[in-house]
Amino acid sequence: MTPLDRPTTEQDGADRARQQGPAGHGTSPEGPDQDKDAKAVTEAALFDAFGGLRGMVETVLPGLLFVTIFTINKDLHISALAALGVSVLLVLVRLIRRDTVKHAFSGVFGVAFGVVFAMMTGNAKDFYLPGMLYTLGLAIAYIATTLAGAPLIGLILGPIFKENLSWRTRNPGRKKAYAKASWAWGLILLAKCAILFPLYWWADTTQLGWVLVALKIPPFLLAVYLTWVFLAKAPPPIDVFAEMEAAERAEQEKEAAEAARAVPPREREA
Repeated sequence: MTPLDRPTTEQDGADRARQQGPAGHGTSPEGPDQDKDAKAVTEAALFDAFGGLRGMVETVLPGLLFVTIFTINKDLHISALAALGVSVLLVLVRLIRRDTVKHAFSGVFGVAFGVVFAMMTGNAKDFYLPGMLYTLGLAIAYIATTLAGAPLIGLILGPIFKENLSWRTRNPGRKKAYAKASWAWGLILLAKCAILFPLYWWADTTQLGWVLVALKIPPFLLAVYLTWVFLAKAPPPIDVFAEMEAAERAEQEKEAAEAARAVPPREREA
């Protein structure tokens, strides 16, 4: 068992009890100000994990450009290359500004898979199929990991909150919040798939494209909001990095004290 996932000590429990306040609902002696700080930290972590407003723009823009151009001229090649081009441009802008590129890169790969698939089949609707399959797989992953006792949203957000996997064994209230959030993500994404896959078979490319663009942001915002609600009410995260640093300092102080005791008294006086 690693230091990140070890059982709670009595001191750990006492420290968290002071932070959480009575009934363990995440309140503290500082009162509302402490709750506001916790909610602000949770909000910042969610923005960091899911890309914030800019990440949403980067997610929507390539698909929006594809369906707009295809609606006008019905040209698969021009529509696909335009979508891929804007995705690459978004990555270049981030690189020039030295911003994080993880969200933009994921968008490029998603668009590239769609372009290749559509070009191979010659069916413009197949531009959307890889993304739809990814959404379905992600929904299943959220539900399956929750049933397995390791909610995916906790695996994603744990490092951002500096708690890693400590919530699995040391913070049951937080594990429960992660489970609720993962259920929310899984069910919301499944509902989205339940709308899109019938349209893939029955609707034309333009109809599917506009519905898909319309469903990009609202389900995402709903899932993020529910995650924020669940985590804002959960116990605070255990900062395992701070714990490891404190343990390392204590070990260094212990070694220094032992070394000092090992020096003969006459040498210390000298």
